[in-house]
Amino acid sequence: MMTQEQFTNDAVELLKKLIATPSVSRNEKDAADIMEQTIRSYGFEPQREANNIWVIDPHFDESKPTLLLNAHIDTVKPVASWTRDPFTPSIEKTITLSNNGNNSNLPTESKSDETLYGLGSNDCGGGLCSLLQIFRLLTAKPQQYNLIYLASAEEEVSGKDGISRALPLLPHIDLAIVGEPTGMNPAVAEKGLMVLDVIAHGKSGHAARNEGVNAIYEALEDMRWIRDYKFEKVSEFLGPTKMTLTVVNAGTQHNVIPDKCTMLVDIRTNEFYDNEEVYHFICQHLKSEVKAHSFRLKSSRIDPEHPLIKKCVAMGMKPFGSPTLSDQALMSFPSFKLGPGESSRSHSADEFIRISEIADAIAKYKELLDGAAI
Repeated sequence: MMTQEQFTNDAVELLKKLIATPSVSRNEKDAADIMEQTIRSYGFEPQREANNIWVIDPHFDESKPTLLLNAHIDTVKPVASWTRDPFTPSIEKTITLSNNGNNSNLPTESKSDETLYGLGSNDCGGGLCSLLQIFRLLTAKPQQYNLIYLASAEEEVSGKDGISRALPLLPHIDLAIVGEPTGMNPAVAEKGLMVLDVIAHGKSGHAARNEGVNAIYEALEDMRWIRDYKFEKVSEFLGPTKMTLTVVNAGTQHNVIPDKCTMLVDIRTNEFYDNEEVYHFICQHLKSEVKAHSFRLKSSRIDPEHPLIKKCVAMGMKPFGSPTLSDQALMSFPSFKLGPGESSRSHSADEFIRISEIADAIAKYKELLDGAAI
C-alpha cells in the first residue's frame, strides 16, 4: 500500500513534467500524451477524445452514483513579466517565520516548505495531479460511488474541443469536484458569463444639416438602462447578476451622422438566473437589436446542505462563491470547486504552488471522500 508521501511525490513529479511541456490552450497534445502515458503506467486504461483524457473506476457499478474528478491540462500564455523560464520547473526551499502570537518574549518559530515554480503549477496543475493521485487511492477498493477522472483541454478559452467533447461520452454523472485553486475551500457557486452585441440603428446624413437619425443618441436610453437596472435575486455567495457596458463603437468621421452604434455588454449571472432567461428579458427592455455570442457558460451551484459540503464545513473548510469561470460552466450536474493553490496566483508571472499544498490536498480529499456517500 502506497503512503501519502509517495502519492505526493508522484503528483509533484507529474506536475514537473507538465510544466516542462508547453500546453497553451488548443495546443495541449504533448501534455495530453503525458497524462495518457502516466495513467497507463498506473495500471489503468485511459480513454481519449481530442486532448481530453479520462479513466473510469475499475469497480464501476451502474447501480451506484458517479463522482467526476476534473481538472484542466491547458494553460494561458505566459505574461511578459515572468522573471524565470515559465517552462522550467524549479523547486526552492522557503522558510516562514512566526513570532508566537506577537509575544516578543517567546522564541521565533520557523517553518520550512518547498515551492514549485512554473506555468500552470497553480492553475491548475496542482489540482490536476492531486486528483489523479486520489483517484488511484480511492479506486484501490470499492467505494459507495463510482469514480471518473477527467483531464480536460481548452478550459482557459472555453473551447469546443474541451470538456464539452468529452462529457457526452461519459456515463451518467451525479456530482463533480473541479480541482481549481481554491485554497482547499469549497466554491459552492460560480458565476456564469454571457456576452451580448447590442446594435442601435439610425440613418446617416450630413452633420451640417438637420437630417438623418443619430444612432448614438438612439443608443443612449439603452445604455442608461444597462447601467441602472438591478436584477432582483441576489446570491449569498455570488452577489447580484451584473451587466457592464464595456465597448462602444460608432461613426466614421466628424461630419457624418452615424447610422449604427454597436455596444458590447458583459453579463455575469448568479445561480438564480439562466443565461437564456436573462437574454430574453433584456431583449424585452431594449429597443436596440440584441445578439448573444453564446448561452453555453452558465452559472453553477451546489446545495450548501449537500453531504459533502457539510463534511467540508465539519473539516474546517469555508464555502464561498467564485467569480471566475471554469469547466463547471459546461456541466449540467451539481458540482463544486475544491483544489490546492490560490486563485490570486493564476495567470500571473512567476506562478507557483507549495509542495505542502499538494500534500494537504491529497490528505483532505482522502478524508472527505474515502468511505463517503455522495
